[in-house]
Amino acid sequence: MPKLTLSVDEKVVRGAKRYAAAQGTSVSRLVERYLDLLARPFDMAQAPPVLRMLRGAARNVPADAHRKHLAGH
Repeated sequence: MPKLTLSVDEKVVRGAKRYAAAQGTSVSRLVERYLDLLARPFDMAQAPPVLRMLRGAARNVPADAHRKHLAGH
């Protein structure tokens, strides 16, 4: 299996290791599963019901209002 070298903040690495241990897996396996998900085409039919329900919920929300919300204003 090929190796991949990443530069990640030390605090993030510590948190990822704790999370992986709690899940009974490795950080490498977590990253592999995440990258696999990113590489797949998204199929809304396979999405969890709550995501399908929310699809399009913010369709008429202006982008600047969304940015302000995310910024906490």
